[in-house]
Amino acid sequence: MSRYILAIESSCDDTSAAVINDDFICLSNITASQKVHEIYGGVVPELASRAHQQNILPVVEVALKEAKIKKEDLSAIAFTRGPGLLGSLLVGVSFAKSMAQGLNIPIIDVNHLDAHVLAHFVKDSIEQKVPLFPYLCLLVSGGNTQIIRVNADNDMQILGKTIDDAAGETIDKAAKILSLPYPGGPHIDRLAKQGEPKLNFAKSHIGGYDYSFSGLKTSILYTLRDLLKENPKYIEENLEDIACSVQKAVVDSLLSKFEKALKDTKIKTIALAGGVSANSLLRERFQQIGEKYNCKVFIPKFSYTTDNAAMVGVCGMFKYLRGDFADISLTAYAR
Repeated sequence: MSRYILAIESSCDDTSAAVINDDFICLSNITASQKVHEIYGGVVPELASRAHQQNILPVVEVALKEAKIKKEDLSAIAFTRGPGLLGSLLVGVSFAKSMAQGLNIPIIDVNHLDAHVLAHFVKDSIEQKVPLFPYLCLLVSGGNTQIIRVNADNDMQILGKTIDDAAGETIDKAAKILSLPYPGGPHIDRLAKQGEPKLNFAKSHIGGYDYSFSGLKTSILYTLRDLLKENPKYIEENLEDIACSVQKAVVDSLLSKFEKALKDTKIKTIALAGGVSANSLLRERFQQIGEKYNCKVFIPKFSYTTDNAAMVGVCGMFKYLRGDFADISLTAYAR
């Protein structure tokens, strides 16, 4: 008999539930997004946790229905324990505990970042190719930027990470300066396709594989401030070129360090992960690096780039097959 895991993701402002079987095939992946935060230009934690409470039951019901299984068919429930917004996480953790106790099945806690890194194992068909260990992963999200050597699903070595701001934060900050709607990343990407990278922003130069984006954020702010003094309509008249310049600066910073790590480790399989992996320039340039070094390249489907329960389910299935279950007494962690 097949084994099924219900996965729950509620780390930020998306409520997601998915069903994964023991072949790592995604049978359903349902997400309810929260539009309430748009008017505030960012996620409001209290509003997010309230919306999760409203969304979690219908999202789980739809996930089970689409997977064509009953709740009694479940073998375990996996959930994101952290990192994330504490109130949002608690909704998912509490729901998973209660449902699992009612069904008398185990619970599996999942680290949100591990789930992003292992999203490449989500299958839509049994024939789908997945990475072989070890592989080198570039994890890029709103709050995290890391280069990770993935030796196994439970053996990940962080080679480099941001020492201050993340790449996604930099893009969001630039979007806010340009008065673009939240979330800003997709708007920067869309506008950049119509522009040219005419502006050169200052980028940080630190040793090793670590990143720093605080200087780039400051450079974007001060460069535009000075240009607006000369021409108050500069942003309005050059929006596409500014977006293109911001995007190029971020992608250049990300891939220069990643390429250095790739040359040093000589790993022949590379993977991109995290919400910012949806960026079209990053995906294109990442593919080019793979071709340059004759690597197998894994870039997630757009539905598996953002916060989704399918990646949580895959991470949970790895742990389930090892018998790595969580105790009912655990709680969420924000960091």
